[in-house]
Amino acid sequence: MKITTLLASVAAAGLIGTAALAEGHEKVKVGMISTLSGGGAGLGIDVRDGFLLAIEQSGRQDIEVIVEDDQRKPDVAVRIADRMIQSEDVDVLTGLIFSNLAMAVVPSAVAQGKFYLSPNAGPSALAGRGCHPNYFNVSWQNDVIHEAAGAQANTLGYQNTFMLAPNYPAGIDAMNGFKRTFSGTPSNEILTKLGQTDYASEIAQIRASGADSVFFFLPGGMGISFLKQYADSGVDIPLIGPAFSFDQTILPAVGDAALGVNNTAQWSPDLDNPTNVAFVQSFQEKYGRLPSMYASQGFDTANLLISALEKAPVSDTDAFRAALREADFSSTRGAFRFNTNQHPIQDVYVREVIKDGDVFTNRLIGTALTDHADAYAAECNM
Repeated sequence: MKITTLLASVAAAGLIGTAALAEGHEKVKVGMISTLSGGGAGLGIDVRDGFLLAIEQSGRQDIEVIVEDDQRKPDVAVRIADRMIQSEDVDVLTGLIFSNLAMAVVPSAVAQGKFYLSPNAGPSALAGRGCHPNYFNVSWQNDVIHEAAGAQANTLGYQNTFMLAPNYPAGIDAMNGFKRTFSGTPSNEILTKLGQTDYASEIAQIRASGADSVFFFLPGGMGISFLKQYADSGVDIPLIGPAFSFDQTILPAVGDAALGVNNTAQWSPDLDNPTNVAFVQSFQEKYGRLPSMYASQGFDTANLLISALEKAPVSDTDAFRAALREADFSSTRGAFRFNTNQHPIQDVYVREVIKDGDVFTNRLIGTALTDHADAYAAECNM
């Protein structure tokens, strides 16, 4: 049978996929719901672009990806997911960036027999008692990157850290994760509004706190706003945080204000393994920019899917699930395996923000946690 391929252009709600199938392969429909507009758009765009790059590189003709913008609104995400499941009959869902959207979409999707592969959001509720055989997290459980930040704060000798995060599931997980490993005493714990852009009040509290350091988790546009305002304030208390606040999607907009800051991640553009080296180069060639952590997670998520499809069709639910659990793919982060709750066991690194020529980026400076599992796996009954 002759194989033909049709790739459609990417739009805010576009169709990327194939029109004809290779003999012996059944068509697989992937519904990607991600944040492609507004303050978190850079995150969703990079997840999408990394995912599609892996599909393209695989050469497979049987995977159709439907991409839609959730606008960072839970009700919009739910409506899209319901339509994809009930009208478009997708087999697999993926793409959600924010944990409140994941909590709105994932439980219903897996209850309807669909697989969900998370390229980003990792709320604790889905890692522990709310785990499900059809839910796989390819990035991290939310707490983990913050646990690494707590460990690095100990290494740096911080004892009295001011803590700042938005008031939604990932922000609460961030606070819990940092405190789980931090041996000092938090001076303050402030939960801000999700999507907040004015941090004058919080910076005034930091100035008056007597803290020896500031841990903050503010992804996307929130992080850009905070870092710029913090630099302009003249407060010189050192910052530490997760990569979400110092990622490639944020650094070009922040610039010098982020230089030298330690941040933690399971991935870095200079991570030296063959898969990552090839990924960084091919992403730059295709999209004309350095990949972010989110792009690497989208790439890994697609390659997990492809590796499972090489072993079993998605219609054979048990066999396909078993193939996903094997995680038989080369990850951009190096060693990768799933724990019993289908969340990664992996190393988490310390990075430092640098300027390489005219480009702000990160370089590896150490390892915060080795072969690390999340704290909720024991609560999962699978």
